[in-house]
Amino acid sequence: MSFLQPLLLWGLLAAAIPVIIHLLNRRRHKTVMWAAMQFLLKATRESRGKKKLRHILILTCRTLGVAALATAAARPLLSGVMGWGGGKPDLVVLILDRSASMEATPKSGSIPRRELALQRVRDAMADLEGTRLVLVDSASGEPQDVPSPDVLDKISASAATDTAADLSALATRAAEYLAETPGRAEVWIASDLQASNWQPRNDRWTTARAAFSTLPQPPKLRVLALGGESSPNQSIRLLSSRRSGSDLVLDIEISRGEDSASALNLPLTVTLNGVRSTSNVTLAGQNFRFRKVLPIPPREESGYGWLSIPGDGNLRDNAAFFAYGPARPVKSLLVAPPGEAAEYLAIAAAPGGLSGQTVERLDPAQLATLDTTGVAALFWSAPLPTGPLADDLVRFLSDGGEIVFFAPAGESTARFLDIQWTAVSESKQGEYFILDSWDHEDGLLRDGLDGTPIPADRLKAVKRRIPEGEAATLARWDDGEPFLIRRVLDRGTAWFAASLPDYTWSNLADADVLLPVVQRAITSGADRFDAGHLAEIGSSSAAARPGEAQVRLDDFGAPVPSNEKFEAGIHRLGERTLALNRPAAEDDPEILSRDVLDTVLEGTNFTLLEDRGTSAKENISRDVWRGFLAAMLFFLIAEALLCLPKKPVAGSDSIPGRPSNA
Repeated sequence: MSFLQPLLLWGLLAAAIPVIIHLLNRRRHKTVMWAAMQFLLKATRESRGKKKLRHILILTCRTLGVAALATAAARPLLSGVMGWGGGKPDLVVLILDRSASMEATPKSGSIPRRELALQRVRDAMADLEGTRLVLVDSASGEPQDVPSPDVLDKISASAATDTAADLSALATRAAEYLAETPGRAEVWIASDLQASNWQPRNDRWTTARAAFSTLPQPPKLRVLALGGESSPNQSIRLLSSRRSGSDLVLDIEISRGEDSASALNLPLTVTLNGVRSTSNVTLAGQNFRFRKVLPIPPREESGYGWLSIPGDGNLRDNAAFFAYGPARPVKSLLVAPPGEAAEYLAIAAAPGGLSGQTVERLDPAQLATLDTTGVAALFWSAPLPTGPLADDLVRFLSDGGEIVFFAPAGESTARFLDIQWTAVSESKQGEYFILDSWDHEDGLLRDGLDGTPIPADRLKAVKRRIPEGEAATLARWDDGEPFLIRRVLDRGTAWFAASLPDYTWSNLADADVLLPVVQRAITSGADRFDAGHLAEIGSSSAAARPGEAQVRLDDFGAPVPSNEKFEAGIHRLGERTLALNRPAAEDDPEILSRDVLDTVLEGTNFTLLEDRGTSAKENISRDVWRGFLAAMLFFLIAEALLCLPKKPVAGSDSIPGRPSNA
């Protein structure tokens, strides 16, 4: 417990005044022995003990009332962490969530939640003089001694990062550390309870709980939850970045923390190779996705830059970084016999208006081996592959390639990835198979970045072959049968479409359906070639390889040299140039509920302090002076009740010991 006005604690000396007055009153009277009084003393001897106890209680109430008043005047503060109960520990292990979401500022606040957490822990540790503090931060995951709580917010291991957090792994690491460190310990977790960082369904929580319970002296677990409403915030995220000839194509998403019907105009600043330009973006609703094409200056084969919006409630989500390399052609392969379907697929894969895209047709009858080097996507209108050819395609998918299988015109009983085609079925005379429903958020038929849907409801077919097997269905015919299914294999995706771009089968050849389907498959497959320039902080592709030195190239946001490997930006790792961005999960607003937290930490007997305020003093330390005032009133009322004269017993005389009248 601490006090806002500790000097007023000298007022506790006033609690001795009732005792002093009592002692002085006893010395004022001189005892004189008088024979007649002996009869009265004898009569009241039996009630003397009760009167003495009553006087002691009155004196105690007066003393405690004065003491409570003096304590209330000193403004006592009860530490939120220490107020959870328990004695002083020998060691405190602090698990600090340093993820990007912890940089959000509480509503009406002025500093991020991470800094608030550090202040709260520092103030709580002030009551634990001599207790050792060990920090396990979410970025490095390694325990380190903190020499003094006063420097907790000054060391690089507690600074802001653009990383995600894995609280289950951190809890396990803390348990491992305590297994090697004897003594009475406590584990404090400071986090905003973002669900993506806690991963409540992760099996590692079972391991962490078991590790704590098997310690010789299980620690007390405290959770400091930095929750509540956040300040107004907008975030920007780069969905994809790819080079198309002399242009750089960026798919961008801008979001705001709360949905609103009112439009919001934001200045979007683009910095490309040191040249800055600004334009306005209108954000209507909660999310806005759009595409921005940046002309690449001549003779600049490689480069980098970033997109930024004005600073707001979280400074870590106001920028997205990109990098690019030399232009390379986008190549696709078409496996199909000559005919109408092959012609339409070739046009969709390499339309005249898109430079740098080529497609090569291979006849399935002459296909013994397949060279997929540098190929973005495969379009397959032939019987499913088997044998060594199937093995080649599995490797192509594992490397991140895309394959779209169209229903073959000829018979096919083969299976690929446990998927096979049914026999050809035809619609009734004068009727069609009509595409009835499809996923507007995901897949090759998803809506455009601006929300415009593909007119897939215009798709009609007179022939079809249904793909059968365990896969995700993303589009269905009007009778419920699947039209488009998906199988994901490592980094790549295999798609199966239940018709052909042949007018004897369907009107799939129409550009308003076939063209976006084919181009999206090519774009997704080509992304792996540009992925060498784009990665998320903390991913395996963002890690330095043996012998690579990591250096940050940009100067956005005043980078901290000792912390640069945990910060988004443009990084050079050996000969590679990478644009590192915060993980997409850090933009997920879902917060862990109390019920889920109880399940995650079941059996640990944890205690939770929910902090929804803006001031460290107001939250980690609770102002309890009102409680002392209430105690003072209680003691004074009790003293008054004890001082009330005793009611005489009915039928008795006022003089004790005299017999009552008959």
